[in-house]
Amino acid sequence: MSFHELAHQYIDGEWLTGSGSWDIIDFNPYNGEKLCSVTVATAAEVDLAYRAAERAQREWATTHPFERAAVLRNAERIVAERAGVITEMLIDELGGTRCRAEYEVRAVRAFLREAETQALGPTARLLPAAVDGKENRLHRLPIGVIGVISASNFPFLVTMKTVAPALALGNAAVIKPHQNAPVAGGPLVADVFEAAGLPAGLLNVTITDSAEIGDTFIEHPVPKAISFTGSDRVGRHVAATAAGLFKRTFLELSGNSALVVLDDADVDQAVRAAVHSRFLYQGQVSMAASRILVDRSVEPEFTGRFTAEVAALKTGDPRDPEVRIGPVTSGFQADALTALVDEALARGATALVRGTTRGNLVGPSVLTGLPDDSPLLRQEIFGPVALLVPFDGEDDALRIVNDSPYGLSGAVHTADTERGVRFARRIVSGMFHVNDTTVQDDPLVAFGGEKMSGMGRLNGAAAVDAFTTLRWISIQHGRTAFPF
Repeated sequence: MSFHELAHQYIDGEWLTGSGSWDIIDFNPYNGEKLCSVTVATAAEVDLAYRAAERAQREWATTHPFERAAVLRNAERIVAERAGVITEMLIDELGGTRCRAEYEVRAVRAFLREAETQALGPTARLLPAAVDGKENRLHRLPIGVIGVISASNFPFLVTMKTVAPALALGNAAVIKPHQNAPVAGGPLVADVFEAAGLPAGLLNVTITDSAEIGDTFIEHPVPKAISFTGSDRVGRHVAATAAGLFKRTFLELSGNSALVVLDDADVDQAVRAAVHSRFLYQGQVSMAASRILVDRSVEPEFTGRFTAEVAALKTGDPRDPEVRIGPVTSGFQADALTALVDEALARGATALVRGTTRGNLVGPSVLTGLPDDSPLLRQEIFGPVALLVPFDGEDDALRIVNDSPYGLSGAVHTADTERGVRFARRIVSGMFHVNDTTVQDDPLVAFGGEKMSGMGRLNGAAAVDAFTTLRWISIQHGRTAFPF
């Protein structure tokens, strides 16, 4: 299993070369090494993939749940057996550190284990009726085919979070991976399931771009749902296009999360959580805490410790075990992040830590003193830049946290956990954590955002609701007296 072996379209159980007129080049973001090239799929191949999924799904939906569960169990075993090779591929394609890649592999295994249990969940309920002699049965059925548009930051995990439960519940899927992670977000997933014994056609991969296929992937008549992970700008277009065709959408979009340090917090723990929340995978995580809010009573102590921790983070080769900050995805992103910091400084912000930029390596920065109306406080920062914001009391912190168009994740640190829960309940977000990091995921717990951070929920019971539909079948025993 190598990049070159996986650099193909995967349609109806066949590894194919795309028929487009140009190639997507997959680069190692740290050293610029070419990993592979993939000739893009055309709209005709997207159609072939969806039609194959449609055909295969009809039989898969009637397959015994234990057979579906066995495929998921095999997939988890294969990921475990190949963990070392997959970890190396994730480091090369994504530029993340080894511990980050190992986390992604562990998380994928956990989601596959949960999907195995989902395959064996209840498929029908018997409900009482208001009429004598009537029996109400509520059947849970797969919705059909799901189109999956994957992300570039945790592509193996993000794709699997949709694909594994969808397959477990009797659906089929077609994946369109991100151009910056064309292998980990698509062919790698297909290769695992092929080895696990998944019947041909149920999982397909089309590596392409909207420049080649337009909105074909979303507008195609076969998929009943679109699962998208990415920016709110693109997500808005996906939602509008899918809604006009009455397709379900599950959108995990941008974030502007805050980590809040209240006056009674354990400062040492809060500092460690803040460093992790902001700088995991160079801050290229939608749940990352770009805003670090600190009560003025503990601000001097927190700021000193936090800036010291950040300044000590080593930037460089992600294969170096001492490196904590690897490359960002592209030179374009590196330049944009540098310009963003320069502009903030020109508008009066102060740099407590100022990272340098070398190629795709962007050192960590910590800014403070931003004016309340700074656009930077209300946008997603997809890189290693932290904003320190002081506040005066809990109500002021609540106001600042909620003053954002986004609502994905967040965290609050306090010695009183119930105070933290009360605080979290007043935040408009899909997820909020007490005395922990903002970056969390759990196969059993509903995952998703509010406001411009997305719509719908995945994981656990939420994934079951997402990828199934309910059908009411009633039976009248005996004769009914009709009103006319």
